[in-house]
Amino acid sequence: MISEEQFQKEISLIIENAIREDVGDGDHSSLACIPSGAMGKAKLLVKDKCILAGVEFARRTFNHVDKDLKMEILLNDGTPGNFGDVAFYVEGRSQSILKAERLVLNAMQRMSAIATKTNYFVSLLEGTKTKILDTRKTTPGIRALEKWAVKIGGGENHRFALYDMIMLKDNHIDFAGGITQAIKKTKRYLKKSDKDLKIIVEARNLGEVEEILQSEGIFRILLDNFSLEDTRKAVKRIGNQCLTESSGGINENTIRKYAECGVDYISSGALTHSVFNKDLSLKAI
Repeated sequence: MISEEQFQKEISLIIENAIREDVGDGDHSSLACIPSGAMGKAKLLVKDKCILAGVEFARRTFNHVDKDLKMEILLNDGTPGNFGDVAFYVEGRSQSILKAERLVLNAMQRMSAIATKTNYFVSLLEGTKTKILDTRKTTPGIRALEKWAVKIGGGENHRFALYDMIMLKDNHIDFAGGITQAIKKTKRYLKKSDKDLKIIVEARNLGEVEEILQSEGIFRILLDNFSLEDTRKAVKRIGNQCLTESSGGINENTIRKYAECGVDYISSGALTHSVFNKDLSLKAI
C-alpha cells in the first residue's frame, strides 16, 4: 500500500488540478457582481440519507482556496446523515466560498455515495471474518478520493495502483507462459530491482489454485468467478498457506454466502463504479 505521505500528496494534486480546471483565469460570475471584500457564510445541507464523507476534503479545499475561510464542523466523516442535517458551516470571503463550492460538492456527493454503499456491504458481512475491498475500477484522476471514501464507509483498500503491489491476473499469466512461469519471473524481477512488494495471484479454477500453492511467498490467492462450492473447496485446500480473496460478479445478494465460505476478503468494483451521487448542497445564509 502507498504511504500516508504519498496519499496526502495525491489529495493535494486532486485539489490543485480540480481548481485549475474549474476556475481557469477567474470565477468571472463572482468577480462581476460580488465585491472582493464581501464576507459571507454558507451551510452544507444534507438532502439524502447517507454515510457522510468528504468533510475533511472540504476543509482542505477551502484552505487551499483561501486560508482565511473558517469551518464549523457539525458532522464528521463517517457520520450518518439524514435529510435536513447541516454538516458544516463555512464563513469568510464570499468569492472564496463560491470558488470552492463546486469542487466541495462534487467530491462530497460522490464520496458519500461510495461510503454509504461500502457501509451497507460491511453490514452484510457482520459476524464473519471477511472484509470488503475496493479495486482499481475508479474514476481516472480521483482514485484517492474514492478509496478514501471506502475507508470512511468501513471497507479496506486493495492496492492503490500498479506500483504498490504485484497482482498476477489472467492476462499476465497467459502472456508469461503460465502460473509457475509468471511467479518465477516475478520473484526474479523483485530481487533484481530490490523491491519488496506483496504478490497476489489470480486463480480461475481449482487446478490453478493447486499450481499456485506449489510456489512459496504468495501473499494472497484471488479466486475469480468461483462458484460457492469451489470457493469452499479452495479455502479448505489453501488453509493457512496464504490469504484468500473472492471476486467476480459478487453482489449484495451473494456476498454473505461467499463470506460464509471462509474467504478473508471480497473485492468489489461496484463500491466505486456503480454508485449514484448523494444529494448535498451548499446554501448561503
